Formats: sequence, structure tokens, C-alpha cells
Amino acid sequence: MDIVSVIIPFFALVLIGYLAARSRALPLEAVAGLNSYVLYFALSALLFQLGARTPVVELLDPVLMLLWLVAGLLVMAPAVAIARRSGRGWLDASFGGLIAVLPNSGFMGLPLIAALVGADSGGPIITSLLVDIVLMQSLAIALSQRARGGHSGVRAQVAAALSRVSRNPMPWAIVLGAAWGVTGRRLPGPLDDVLTMLAESATPVALFTIGAVLARQQMRARAAGERPTALLSGDVPWLTVLKLALHPVAVWLLGLAAIGAGLPLEESALVVLVLVAALPSATNASMLAERLGADNGRIASVILTSTALGFATFTLAVTLLV
Repeated sequence: MDIVSVIIPFFALVLIGYLAARSRALPLEAVAGLNSYVLYFALSALLFQLGARTPVVELLDPVLMLLWLVAGLLVMAPAVAIARRSGRGWLDASFGGLIAVLPNSGFMGLPLIAALVGADSGGPIITSLLVDIVLMQSLAIALSQRARGGHSGVRAQVAAALSRVSRNPMPWAIVLGAAWGVTGRRLPGPLDDVLTMLAESATPVALFTIGAVLARQQMRARAAGERPTALLSGDVPWLTVLKLALHPVAVWLLGLAAIGAGLPLEESALVVLVLVAALPSATNASMLAERLGADNGRIASVILTSTALGFATFTLAVTLLV
């Protein structure tokens, strides 16, 4: 019950944001502004502070990075392969693989796991964020354009993927925070106070925004005359199972193997990574899919289903591990 009492408020804020947008108490036009505020201001301030307080050797821990990358590839590969075998093109297959391994670690994971495990969880979470943003998203974008063929086309898409990464404020906030932390100096009092105020707003606004984004995706589909993808149609259940069950299991088993092989991996850091993998799918995958022309209804359905079921599955993961 103690674990549930910690988790309930986080998912309740997601539900409140969803209901606010569905009832139009929050205008849909405001959702983009909320999303930008969280991404460019509140969450960036939080990541800067975490980056400054976490030693660089922990942020760039090669064992954690390799563990997270390999686990993601092991889950992404069957998602892409089965989608291709079922007749989907590279674009939709790659985004199916991405949504199966991309957790909502920024908007939800940082505050939720810190509340459950402690502030020391920030290092492994940021490490997983860097791998997801720089490597997994770039790989998915490159795969999505494979049908265009040609080495020049592939090079152009890889360059475009890296360009998108460079415009994402989250890795820059982490890098700048880590660079400042290396100096060993404290920020001037007023500036530190501003960053703290922004960072403290990240949790409630981010969770509220997740719900509002989910509602907006459904309402836009209906307004455009499109039939929303049924939550249990097609491969939505399969991708949801990959995200909520197989991804954390893969991280856990690989982590145990790494510890058994004598690699420098703390069990506490492994627990954090497993909890990150057990999070629902990230909402920003839907925005990326929409920009590139993938089946966004399918991606949004996985996000909504994994978020709805995530309360139970994440609670179970925390109960087993913490």
C-alpha cells in the first residue's frame, strides 16, 4: 500500500490532464504550449541540475549504456521483424520497434522513480535517456527511411536523424549541467533559485501534459474524420507487451548476466534501469511518427494502452524490486 500510495498521484495527474483536454477545460491549442514549457524549460532545468550533481563517470557509465542499448536492440529487433513479415513497410515497422523500447523516462520516470528509490536514481535514468535520444531514436529514423534506398539517401536520413537529436534540448541540458558540475562551483544564488523553481514544476506539469497529449491525439483523429485505431487491434497488444513486460525482463536478465560476469554493475543501478524499462511508452514518439508520416494512430494506441495498463504493471515491478 505504501508503494501504491506513492504511484497513484503520478498516474492521477496523467488522468486529470486527459480529462481536462477531453472536456475542453484545457483548450487543445494550449497543449503544445505546455509541452514546450516542460521540454524547453522545466525538464531542461531539472536535467541540468541532475547533470551538475551527478559525477560524469556515472552519467557515461559504459556498462549501463551497453546494457541499455543491447536490451533495447533485443526488444526492437523482433518488433521490427514481425511487423515486416506481416506486410508493414519500413516506416511503420521501425516506429513499432521504437515505441516498444522508448520509455517515458523524461516526463514520468525521473520524478516517479526518484520518489520511490531516491535521488541517487538520477544517474542511471539520465544514462538511459542519452542512449534513447542519441542512439535508439536515430536508429529508428534511419531504418524508417530504408525503403528509399541508395547510399546517398541513407546518409541523408542519418544526417537528418542526428540533426533532430542536436535540436533536442534534453541531451544539451545534461551535457551543460555535467560540464558545470566538473568545475565544482555553485551557480549564483538567484540563478540557482530560478532553475530550482522551474525544475520543481516539471513533475506536475509534465504528467498533466502526458494526459492532455493523449487526449489531443484521439480528438484530432476524430476531427479529421479518421477512425481511431482500436486499442486492441492489430499489433497494439503485442507492442504493449513488449514495452511493459519483455523490455524490463530483458534489462533484468542482461543485468544479472553482467553482474555474474563480474562487470562493475551495482544492483541498485540495475533496479533503476529495470523500473525505467517498465515505464509506459514515451509520448514524443507519436509526434515524431506524425512528422515522418508513419501510422500515428497505431503509435498513439500503444502509448495510451501502455499508460493505462502501466499503473498495474509498474506497481508490480516496484513491488518485486524495491
